[in-house]
Amino acid sequence: MTQPLSVAAIALVCLTTLTLGALGLRLAKGTSDFYVAGRAVTPWRNASAISGEYLSAASYLGVAGLVFDQGIDMLWMPIGYTVGYLVLLLLVAAPLRRSGAYTLPDFAESRLESTALRRGCALLVVGIGWLYLLPQMQGAGLALRHVSGLPTWVGATVLTVIVVLNVAAGGMRSVTLVQSVQYWIKLTAIAVPAFVLLLVWQRTGAPTPQAEASWWEPLTSDDPTSRTLFTTYSTLAALCLGTMGLPHIAVRFYTNPDGVAARRTTVSVLVLLSLFYVFPPIYGYLGRAYLDRADISDDPSRTVVLALPGAMLPGLDGQLLTALVAGGAFAAFLATASGVAMSVAGAIDQDVLRPLSARLTHGDAGPAASFRLAAGVGVLAPFVVACTAGPVGISTAVSHAFAIAAATFAPLLILGVWWPRLTAKGAAAGVSVGGLTTSVAAIVSVTDLAPEGWLGALTSAPTAWATPLAFVVTIVVSLATPRPRRWARTMTRLHTPEDVLVETG
Repeated sequence: MTQPLSVAAIALVCLTTLTLGALGLRLAKGTSDFYVAGRAVTPWRNASAISGEYLSAASYLGVAGLVFDQGIDMLWMPIGYTVGYLVLLLLVAAPLRRSGAYTLPDFAESRLESTALRRGCALLVVGIGWLYLLPQMQGAGLALRHVSGLPTWVGATVLTVIVVLNVAAGGMRSVTLVQSVQYWIKLTAIAVPAFVLLLVWQRTGAPTPQAEASWWEPLTSDDPTSRTLFTTYSTLAALCLGTMGLPHIAVRFYTNPDGVAARRTTVSVLVLLSLFYVFPPIYGYLGRAYLDRADISDDPSRTVVLALPGAMLPGLDGQLLTALVAGGAFAAFLATASGVAMSVAGAIDQDVLRPLSARLTHGDAGPAASFRLAAGVGVLAPFVVACTAGPVGISTAVSHAFAIAAATFAPLLILGVWWPRLTAKGAAAGVSVGGLTTSVAAIVSVTDLAPEGWLGALTSAPTAWATPLAFVVTIVVSLATPRPRRWARTMTRLHTPEDVLVETG
């Protein structure tokens, strides 16, 4: 059944996004503005933008759906999502900003002086980005279908067109404005209905959520062969270490003025994420009281948040709340997809479309037309898959993206920042092993080839074994190969505060 108010809310969010993107276009005057917003984004605005980008469909819809479907075990998910930024703050936030790079492939090349490693990292950026974009596009299609009855490809098309326009037009300036505003849209859209629904629940007799015993107890399952404890710890490891390796997250720290601002940004992000993650579990809990599985025509991880207001408040009040959460859901898709498309376009532009001899320098030349082409090319593959393939679980796809990032970029960043003995061949070996093992595990776990018992747990949550393996391979190969020639100068730049460099310069 068509819900005009929800359709209007989604249209308003889309219009707001395009307006902010156009404003960003007016502010983007050079390469630095285009790629890193002039390195002049204040900590609070950058924290809002990072939070807007990070809180994807997996957070806005997926967490509630997982709590509804699998119980209180899933409360670890928002904790893990947030703790990832604490790890990033402690280990790499300030040095990553001081590196002076634009992207993760830039960091890999500047730290280890290897063009081949840079290209491999660029390939990983594109792969992780596509894995992240796919559920955003499918989620947008489902959200629009839920409130309008339109085919799912319509929502995916709307999302893709808006994202390409914003990224291609104003680059990081446009994306920063869009994401910083959309965090507050998402927070309002999920918090206000949550408070209203809790009040309704209390005033109408507070029916007890209905669920099997395993739903109420942590680390339990009806299937004795599912290694729930291992899976929980492995997923937490993926969230803690994978955050720093997500290309669309790492690139935002290059937009800070200096390392101190990068640290302040990360602390602010922890506050904003903690505030947001209070609310999604409420929808999952109340869903057990008011929603039957028969009411959820699609994957619960996609529809619980959208279906609950109408189930609790039939009539105009429920339609207004549904419109609010639908608009917030579309804001989540747009904000995350914009950031991911930005990182994918940057990798394709610098490492595929441009000749290596003309690679982007740190000058202030105008943005190349090739970046705009890269923005369109970068979203094409996930868009085609989103429109033609069956639905992919939002949380499943994002969890595998975190696992791949944790086993590839996390060892590269941590050892690259803190271990002077790291070599290009060691990093390449570790990234290759981590990327290959987690990619194979992801493919196996989502196909009919998925095994049961321990093997199933190892493939569905590979971080606990793939990431240590990548670290070991990186260290062993590095000890057997020569370091870059300028390693000492690079390490000094990573760990010397900017004010000290200015005083001694």
